[in-house]
Amino acid sequence: MNRKFKTAGAPHFPPQTTVTRVMLQVLIALIPAIAAHVWFFGPGILFQITLAVGFAVGFEAMMLKARHQPVRLFLGDLSAVLTAVLFALCIPPLAPWWISLIGMLFAIVVAKHLYGGLGNNLFNPAMVGYVVVLISFPQAMTAWLPPVAIAPVPLGIMDTLAAILGGKLPGDLTWDAITGATPLDLIRTSVASGEMISEARSSPVFGDFGGLGWEWIANWYAVGGIWLLWRRVIGWHVPVTMIGSVLLLGLIAWLTDPGSNPSPLQHVFSGALMIGAFFIATDPVSGCASTRGRLIFGAGVGIITLVIRRWGGYPDGVAFAVLLMNMAAPLIDRYTRPRIFGR
Repeated sequence: MNRKFKTAGAPHFPPQTTVTRVMLQVLIALIPAIAAHVWFFGPGILFQITLAVGFAVGFEAMMLKARHQPVRLFLGDLSAVLTAVLFALCIPPLAPWWISLIGMLFAIVVAKHLYGGLGNNLFNPAMVGYVVVLISFPQAMTAWLPPVAIAPVPLGIMDTLAAILGGKLPGDLTWDAITGATPLDLIRTSVASGEMISEARSSPVFGDFGGLGWEWIANWYAVGGIWLLWRRVIGWHVPVTMIGSVLLLGLIAWLTDPGSNPSPLQHVFSGALMIGAFFIATDPVSGCASTRGRLIFGAGVGIITLVIRRWGGYPDGVAFAVLLMNMAAPLIDRYTRPRIFGR
């Protein structure tokens, strides 16, 4: 039986890529890591994502109205939602609700709209919001939960919600009893006090390569990032050079002085390196546009991250490294532009 299908004439173009389509694919790629986060550290991250998304959408709508922009059109591009999710994944699961409020205020209002809106921001909005609350409220931003498997008192859903919204803990529990240092913080404290890395790794918060639970979350970030590479949502230049520079320099430092420097795999599978490499540093707006520029950008983020982790005042330096390289991106692009054909 012959059937005729109406087709347009050649040439046949692939479907057009839209901002909404790109943002949606990035959000989908984050789902496995979010699920792993809930599995190892409880449901707090889901509440943080909900709070951050709510505040981000509210600030986005407010600024769009103030700038006389179509609210429904730009709210539908999911850029504010992605900013909120990335921010929420970087803060402690029991951070008070106002952390998300202040973070989204600076991310959406200051870092995004005061620079002209989507496509005009110099700095990564999620990292601007994160760094603001990290510097301003260090006590709240260092109250990390241990993995559920070794937690002295695991919190339920209602206990988690009460802690986030009202700062209340069940019974006679104190914050010191349910929170603790992250693996990177333990390494930094041990090295500063003259202890060996092997002594620090005797803590139960460490796993095979990185932090207990954190190494699995990092693996799922990598899986999501590889899916984005396969979908051609992001390029390979920034993730490869960022992770490669950390592995190379971390290996040199570890072989030179293993007592004071963790293994390169410890750097990769602890902290925010994986989410930074695949989901943050690959931002096409605040990063570099040229091919050589993206290679330099990724390597720069990796090197600065290692420098901050080793000699800086914070255990993890991915956010600071990304913002510093955001500032340098226009200059890098200027000197790495490809030669114009015919010249």
